[in-house]
Formats: sequence, C-alpha cells, structure tokens
Amino acid sequence: MSKNTVDVVLIGGGVMSATLGTLIKQVQPDWSIEIFESRNSVATESTNAWNNAGTGHAALCELNYMPEGADGSLSPDKAIDINEQFQLSRQWWSTLVKKGILNDPPSFINPTPHMTFVSGESNVDYLRRRFEILKNEPLFSDMEFSDDPEQIAKWAPLLVDRRSKDEVFAATRSESGTDVDFGAVTHQLFDYLVSEGAKMNLGTQVRKVRRRADGTWDVFVRNLSGYGKTVVNAKFVFVGAGGGALSILQSSGIPEIKGFGGFPISGKFLKTDNPEIVAQHKAKVYGKAAVGAPPMSVPHLDTRVVDGKESILFGPYAGFSPNFLKKGSWWDLPGSIRLHNLGPMIKVGLTQWSLEKYLAGEVVASRQKQMETLRQYMPTARTSDWEMITAGQRVQVMKKDPEKGGILQFGTEVITGASGSIAGLLGASPGASTAVHAMLGVLAKCFPEQFEKRWKKTFTEQVPSFGKGLNGDAAAAKASLAETAETLGLNRVTEAA
Repeated sequence: MSKNTVDVVLIGGGVMSATLGTLIKQVQPDWSIEIFESRNSVATESTNAWNNAGTGHAALCELNYMPEGADGSLSPDKAIDINEQFQLSRQWWSTLVKKGILNDPPSFINPTPHMTFVSGESNVDYLRRRFEILKNEPLFSDMEFSDDPEQIAKWAPLLVDRRSKDEVFAATRSESGTDVDFGAVTHQLFDYLVSEGAKMNLGTQVRKVRRRADGTWDVFVRNLSGYGKTVVNAKFVFVGAGGGALSILQSSGIPEIKGFGGFPISGKFLKTDNPEIVAQHKAKVYGKAAVGAPPMSVPHLDTRVVDGKESILFGPYAGFSPNFLKKGSWWDLPGSIRLHNLGPMIKVGLTQWSLEKYLAGEVVASRQKQMETLRQYMPTARTSDWEMITAGQRVQVMKKDPEKGGILQFGTEVITGASGSIAGLLGASPGASTAVHAMLGVLAKCFPEQFEKRWKKTFTEQVPSFGKGLNGDAAAAKASLAETAETLGLNRVTEAA
C-alpha cells in the first residue's frame, strides 16, 4: 500500500469533475490534481451522450420550471434562474473555445430550436399564458407561440402530420436552443487537464474516504483490473461520481450527509436513425409530464447530434432498478440505507404513491403501449423505425424535512463538509447544463477567502454574467447571446427540411 499527497482529488469521470478541475486550473495552475474513474473511459455514465437527452436546459421548453399554482398563477422566476445558470455554461464554453481548451464547437454544441407542444383546451390556455409572461423576459425574447397547425407544421412537421383535424393543440418555439453532447465536452476538458499535468486513473474505484487528524483526506482506491489497493492523501476531495456519490459521502462521516438517501430511476429512449425521419425534425420538443412522473421523465422528441451524426430520441421511459449507476450493483440501494436516512426514506415511500404508480406502469408497459406514447407526439411513427436504448441511471435525492419528515427532491444538491475540504453532488436534472454554476458554487463555498480575494476576478472575466445575471439587462442579454452564438457557431441554419 503506497501513499502520496495531492492538492485535489476528483472522484468520477463525468462533466462535473471535468468542469471543476478545469475551473481550478484557470486560477491555480500549480495545484496537483488526480482523477479516479471506475470505468475504462470517462463520460460513460450520465454524462455520456446516449445516457441523456443533450438538452442545454435553459427552461425554454421545459414546463416543470414554470408550474401553474393552485390558483392558476404563473411565475417566471424558476425558469429565469435555470436559464441564467445555463448562460454561465454557454459563456464559459465560449471562453474556452477562444483559449483553445475546447475545440471544434460543432463536436459538442449545435443550434437546435427548443419547442413545447401541448394538446387540449386547458393545456393550450396554460401554454399561451406562459408565453405571454416569458416573451417579455430578455432571455426568452425570441420565443414564439402558435396554435395554427400550418405554422407548427413548418416548425416541426412530424408533430402535425396525420393528426386529427379536431384536435386542439399549440406550441412555442425558441430558436436560441441548443443540443449539447456533454460527453464530448467532458472528454475535451479531461484531455486539457491531463495535458496540464493532472493524473488520470481509469479502471480504479474509490471505496471510501477518511479524514485524518491534520484535516486532509485518505482516499482508498482499488484497481479493478487487478488486486492493487492504494491510499492517496488529498487536501481537497470532490465526489462527482453520479449515483456512486452517496456511498462515498456516507463513508466520509461528515454530518452534512446525514438524513440523505437516494431513489434510483432508470431510463430508456426510443431512437431512430432513419434519414427520412431525421430530415423532417430539427428541434427538441417537450410536452407535459404524466401525473406522478418525475420532472426528468417529461416526454420529449429530440434531435440529437452525436459524433456529427443526427438521430431522433423519444422518451424517456422510466423504469426501476436498485442500481445507482448504469453499471452498478443491485446492492446499491439497500447498501445505502442507514439509521439516519431510514426515516426520511420510509416517509417518502409512504407519500409518493403517484410516483410509485407511474413507475410500476412504466416497468410493465408493452412495446405497443410505448409506441402509443410516441404517437401522441408523432402520429406517423412506425414501430419498425425505432429501437429502444437504455439511458443513464438517475438517483433522486431523499432527505429529511422538518415538517414532512422526508421529501423527494428533484434537481441537484451540493453537499460540503469538514470546513470545505470535501464536497459532492447528489441528484439529477438539470445537472450537466448547469455544471459551471454548480462548480463555481462549490469553489466559493469551499475556498471562500481565495475565491473572493483572487479567483473571482478571473472567473468573471471568463463568465461575464457570473454574480450579475443577464435577464435584468436586455442589452447585455442580447449581446451575450449574440457573442456566444458567434463563437460557438450557433448561427447555422436549423430549418427542418
């Protein structure tokens, strides 16, 4: 058993670790960084292009970021907040392209209009009211609304072709939307880190972390291709291991993780590469979630661009597996149960009947039922054109709540402890889209003095709206969207054939 000391250990080879490591290198190029990934390549779990929908989540099309209140009221606050967070990522990627850290923007980001499509009088009324509010917000100013079948057919022909003439439906469209290959982003960022001296360890699994008396961390690592075990000593540890983060954070013993549990939800997509179909659809079209469905299970018909090739995905179809990772273990869920999170997990289980009913229905759904769901968005869909692919595993956060005992939290949760010497990320969507916002938050919380005195200046140069926002200044929002679109090559024509 050998021991060495590094400044930073990144656990997990996903977009969060890659983003954090690259941010650190911008302000502390002298810090040593070591990365541990259990698979033989980075970006194989949720970050992989085929394990997510690639939506640069900017709340342009996702209705769950602007829910209707019990009294029918609508607030744009959450949608604006999510969009602001994505703009940080977009600005930072633009900066990295200029610096040569990210190369060939079309390899990781492509212009793809974001649409919302709903049917039924009440849903159309909701979508119209949502549009009337958002169109006045600078970051949403390009949004269009239509309940005219001919106009919607121009935007996305597959939504309208062979649809009943008696059906009432409507759509919104934002041309500023994007399709993002987060796996490609991650590979390029890690390539940069390695070129700058970071050490990449593939096929190595972190089993646990323990804090030493001097405040540093011993990271216990197992080589999966043999029987070698190593202990690496680190001043700062980031746990960005997706579904594997919970068990590692539990092993740390920090009190901040007490009460947290995880509920795994697996996902699948229908996928087609048929060029005749793909040529007719150039958009990401989001609908309305089924009753009881988690936000990440909102149905959507998506253009995807991976390795330069276009495809269409539809889904996700939710399922259940006790695995916390796609290539995890059936022991993941039961092995995560502790006395301190058992109560909240039981409480969630007793109160989330609609979610449990939804998941049960999804697990037993037939191929015919799955195709019927697709045909609600694409009436002409033929079973022979579509294949089912297994997407990434998501772990929803369950945590203590002073009023309800336990709640199921959607979104992401950053956990920090031990005077900022360890941090980790739990949860799911919008996740990768807001990685820059989340990781700047980690640095600000874990290194407050360095951040305020030295680092913040560099970060605000690279991410101009950090700490200020864009939506409150129409001119700044317009300028930022135009500049990043130019640098990232997002002005290419996106019209459907």
